[in-house]
Amino acid sequence: TQDLARSNQVFGRNIFNTRNLTFEPSVNIATPLNYRLGPGDEVIIDIWGASQNTIRQQISPDGTINIQKIGPVNLNGLTISEANDYLKKTLNKIYNGLNNTNDPTSDIRLTLGSIRTIQINVMGEVVQPGTYSLSSFSTVFHALYRAGGVSDIGSLRNVQLVRNGKNIATIDVYQFIMKGHIQDDIRLQEGDVVIVPAYDVLVKIDGKVKRPMRFEMKKDENLSTLISYAGGFEADAYTRSLRVVRQNGQEYEVNTVKDLDYSVYKMRNGDVVTAEAILNRFTNKLEIRGAVYRPGIYQLNGKLNTVRELVNEAQGLTGDAFLNRAVLYRQREDLTTEVVPVDIKAIMDGTSQNIILAKNDILYIPSIHDLEDRGDVVIHGEVAKPDSYPYADNMTLEDLIIQAGGLREAASVVRVDVSRRIKNPRSTADNDTIGRIYTFSLKEGFVVDGTPGFVLQPYDEVYVRRSPGYQAQQNVAVEGEILFGGSYAMTSREERLSDLINKAGGATNYAYLRGAKLTRIANASEKKRMGDVIRLMSRQLGEAMIDSLGIRVEDHFTVGIDLEKALANPGSTADIVLREGDVISIPKNNNTVTINGAVMVPNTVSYIKGENIDYYLNQAGGYSENAKKSKKFIVYMNGQVTKVKGSGKKQIEPGCEIIVPSKAKKRNNIGNILGYATTFSTLGMMVASIANLIKK
Repeated sequence: TQDLARSNQVFGRNIFNTRNLTFEPSVNIATPLNYRLGPGDEVIIDIWGASQNTIRQQISPDGTINIQKIGPVNLNGLTISEANDYLKKTLNKIYNGLNNTNDPTSDIRLTLGSIRTIQINVMGEVVQPGTYSLSSFSTVFHALYRAGGVSDIGSLRNVQLVRNGKNIATIDVYQFIMKGHIQDDIRLQEGDVVIVPAYDVLVKIDGKVKRPMRFEMKKDENLSTLISYAGGFEADAYTRSLRVVRQNGQEYEVNTVKDLDYSVYKMRNGDVVTAEAILNRFTNKLEIRGAVYRPGIYQLNGKLNTVRELVNEAQGLTGDAFLNRAVLYRQREDLTTEVVPVDIKAIMDGTSQNIILAKNDILYIPSIHDLEDRGDVVIHGEVAKPDSYPYADNMTLEDLIIQAGGLREAASVVRVDVSRRIKNPRSTADNDTIGRIYTFSLKEGFVVDGTPGFVLQPYDEVYVRRSPGYQAQQNVAVEGEILFGGSYAMTSREERLSDLINKAGGATNYAYLRGAKLTRIANASEKKRMGDVIRLMSRQLGEAMIDSLGIRVEDHFTVGIDLEKALANPGSTADIVLREGDVISIPKNNNTVTINGAVMVPNTVSYIKGENIDYYLNQAGGYSENAKKSKKFIVYMNGQVTKVKGSGKKQIEPGCEIIVPSKAKKRNNIGNILGYATTFSTLGMMVASIANLIKK
């Protein structure tokens, strides 16, 4: 797309509308001697020698300056050089020695101070024609820049400068762009008119040239000139002829112009020239591939035109070359391909007739390794880098273990298995046996029981088993109201709640054992169950509600425990077995009860032993209008959840939370149960509890 846009641009047209090239005149230069003075210019006259003075004056509207003892002196229209000579003669009347040609005792120099502003007009095919006030140092190019450059039909080759009603110059911008010629950039004077006419000849050249664009041409310019404007041909251009599409007044015609005619073929307005690419083929190419030292392409000539010569030119056959047969691919005249068998060994030995090569022949000499199925070997299990490795002849089991970085700490040395495929290419019937297993024991990575130096075969797979007696350290932790809180290493697979509490020195006097909770790291199956629960809730509430509640599958969940019962009955079902990463949290005594959900005023009140559920509901103002009274439940500090039965007097404990769900719009709406929980942690506990129910 960018190439197409560029090919439609007119070369040079953007030169006057870029910020980086303004052609603005510099005032920090020596005064040009051919600069013509006019009203508004400030002149500085320095006199030195026998007489000394400095006169600084601005030329008046009538073109004069006023010099004491002389009066008005007319400088209008004089160049700096002419004015300097004129003043020397004039001031000689009051300053001695200025005009003494033989032996002057004084001298004079005229320079410009501030320069005047002139008004000029830019007309014709420019973006913003009009009258512009410019510095008197300004040139035609700066005027074109101020006018926004030429329009879409404006000429860059025929810009006219009119002064005092006469055409004094024709400016060709291409001379500046192409050759850097600046002499056409003429300095403007007051009242000058810059006229940009429409172009006469605009042609387009695309294809394999360096600058595919549209160019403005003069009527006497030819195709050779156009090519030079386009920067010449690209390296892969077909230069012997060009295609020109031309309008003849009635229709289009195609002309093929040979290279000898480029300099005499005149361009016309609307011509489209195309430079094609050379053909993507070779006139004398040979190629050799495979088991030679220098595979690649070679030149077909009188000295290299046979199979033997091509192999020798490629520095000969490598040691792994398959000598029984090579393949020669040859292109027929109809561009189809035929295969010519080659007895490469006989040809190189001289016992078989050499084969004459033709252009575009491809000789392929296979390697013996190309003809073998040399699959990788794979090692699994307790090694540093379990992976697949390239097979090599005589590779042993020990070699593969070393390549894999050796055994890991957990590796079993009493059993290493190697599985091998059944390979019987002559078999004509099915076989129930699909593989063979070889078993070894190791010592320091080497076979000591089995076949030492066992040689592997392609596609063998090695299994280094994990030792059943190996266990990395597993830690559990206890925090809160415990004498020695922190992490403890497990010493048994059967370590229980009571064992950890005893290790930590027991609970403090302020501990509330019934409120203790166990936080456990969720494994993959537990996360799946929690995900199933959340999906069930999503169908009931909608995903938006689930997201707003922040309910998601967590890495941890709470296990409901009864630590008081576990410590009273070590080894019982309440004294559950711990798992790596478990954290027991023992809170202080909490003598409050929280009432939430479909009540008038959710509240937290003091726990009073023996009071029933109605007492606590009254502390929250009683049921709300949409309360589902029969479905209220209690969430305990340890994460357990239970439905209220009867008066609930025996179920209420310090630190618990009474939840009254609202009437569900849909049956079995789990979201309404969860919606009245006060914290996300409570939500997490409820999700975990539901997951545990699913498990049971």
